[in-house]
Amino acid sequence: MKLEYLWRGTPGHPLHPPLTHATIGTYTFATVAALADVTGISNNAATHGWWLALIFGLIITGPTALAGLLEWLKISWGTPLKRTATTHMIIMLSATVFFLAAAIVGHDSFKTGDVSAGPFILTLIGFALLTLGGIFGGSIVFVHGMRVLKLKDEPAKEALSPLNQRKEQAEG
Repeated sequence: MKLEYLWRGTPGHPLHPPLTHATIGTYTFATVAALADVTGISNNAATHGWWLALIFGLIITGPTALAGLLEWLKISWGTPLKRTATTHMIIMLSATVFFLAAAIVGHDSFKTGDVSAGPFILTLIGFALLTLGGIFGGSIVFVHGMRVLKLKDEPAKEALSPLNQRKEQAEG
């Protein structure tokens, strides 16, 4: 077993994608909760859920971004993949800045139980950037094929095994 598996994941099972799912899900919930408050569907509870989701999202963003950075460092310079990954990284960092600003500016909203216009707009901008960044992130895998082993006929039991020797050889 290679030491880098601890921070990059195993062949065919990179660490960054599952972390992004947690991060995207958390920020999506924050956006939905803010919308529920602003539209009057739910009030105090939605505001608290929005702000707490932003805080949790910011916490989980740390390991997610670190795992992504470690993947980015392995990409060859000057390649279309590097340009796509760099664009993805810049957009996702921008989204994080907007979510952070929403959490900071929105702390008073959290205390009063009512999402105000400024934090709501910051949350929406963060979510729009998150969505755009996700499109670029998806293209890293689905267009460029980064960390995809391309073993489409691999039996399920073998595909789930993170330390399969054939996969390590296929990854090179």
